[in-house]
Amino acid sequence: MIDLQGKNILVTGGAGTGVGGGVSEALQEQGANLIIIDIDSTKLQRAQKQYLNALCIHADVSKVVEVERMFQIAYNEVGTLHGLVNNAGVGLSKEAHEVTEAEYDRLMDVNLKAYWLCAKTFANYLIKHKSSGNIVNISSIHAHSTTARYAIYSSSKNAIIGLTMGMALDFGKYGIRVNSVAPGYVHAEQNFDLISTWTDDPKGWAEEYKRDHQVIDRFIEPIDVGRVVAFLLSDYSRAITGQQIYVDQGTTRLLFSRSFVP
Repeated sequence: MIDLQGKNILVTGGAGTGVGGGVSEALQEQGANLIIIDIDSTKLQRAQKQYLNALCIHADVSKVVEVERMFQIAYNEVGTLHGLVNNAGVGLSKEAHEVTEAEYDRLMDVNLKAYWLCAKTFANYLIKHKSSGNIVNISSIHAHSTTARYAIYSSSKNAIIGLTMGMALDFGKYGIRVNSVAPGYVHAEQNFDLISTWTDDPKGWAEEYKRDHQVIDRFIEPIDVGRVVAFLLSDYSRAITGQQIYVDQGTTRLLFSRSFVP
C-alpha cells in the first residue's frame, strides 16, 4: 500500500466531484494530510465535511496575489508542504475562430499560468528550506490527440507537457520531481452539460465512447486518476520525473475505433 502518512499535499481544484475529487479521495485513502484549494465556496464547504482534517482554502489560482496568500495560509497552518497537485482547470468547447480573446485568456490563465504560478511558489519554498518535494500536473488526453471545437483547450493541455518536462529539468537538482497525469474521459454526471454542446444524447455518447473508443469497456472513475497521482507523489516513483502518464483505458493506443475493425 502506498504510504503518504504525514505528507502534506496541496490540491488545487480539489473540492469538486471530478478528477480533483478523485485525487483528494485517493490521497486521503493513502493517509495524506490534504490542503484543498477551490474557487467554489459551496464545494469547499462540502469538502470540509468529506475529507477529515483537511485544510480548505478559497482562492483563484490564476492570480498571483491569491496564490501567495493561499500558500502562506497553508504554511502557517501545517508547516512544511511535501507535494503539489495542479488540477484546477476550465473547459471550452468552441471552434477556434469563434473563441473570444476573453475566453482564450481565462482558459490559459487557469489551465496553464496557474500551474506555473503554483509550481513556482512551491518550488521556491522548497529550495529556500532545502527540502525535496513532488509536483503532479493534471493534463488531458487532449494533449495526445483532440477533436473539433477543442483547439484552444488542447493547446493548454499540450503546454502542460512542456511545462512539466522543463520544470523537471530545472528543479531536479533541488530534489524536486515533476510529472504529469493525462486522464481520458473520466465519467461524472457533470460532464453531460459539456457533452450536450455537441450531441442531443450525452448519456448515449458516453456509453458509445466507453464501448467503442477505449481498449477496456469500463468507465474511468475519478479515483482511478487519483491513485496514479498518489503513486507519483510517493517514494515508489522516486526514479520518475518529467513524464506524462495517460489514464485512458487505452484510448491513445487505438488507431481506429474498435467497431471500425471488428
